[in-house]
Amino acid sequence: MNSITVHSSSRNEMIDITMEVQEVVDKSGVKDGYAILYVPHTTAAVTVNEGADPSVKHDILSALNKLVPHDAGYNHAEGNSDAHIKSSIIGCSQTVLIENGKLLLGTWQHIFFFEGDGPRTRKVYIEIFGK
Repeated sequence: MNSITVHSSSRNEMIDITMEVQEVVDKSGVKDGYAILYVPHTTAAVTVNEGADPSVKHDILSALNKLVPHDAGYNHAEGNSDAHIKSSIIGCSQTVLIENGKLLLGTWQHIFFFEGDGPRTRKVYIEIFGK
């Protein structure tokens, strides 16, 4: 099992982790297979989306904040219910194919870590399978 550490600097953030995940693939020596990414935090998530235009990640955060506002009278006492809900919407895992030793992502696709309750230091676990 491999892991990478992600440091967020704001409460809600989309952090591009594509290069770090590719480094794990490189070190594994796997040429063809897949990587499973798993976020073990209830207020964080992982997704694949457009990475070429930085405004996309801002649009995603904006839409999530409109859909699930920070202070909407939730029952959870810690004040981070919105982050739990956003994490559930995005999801805690992704599977990415590996071909010829490279993550098989579309032209514009990148892997993003979603932080919903930062700033924090988090982990993403990565398991590589293949040959």
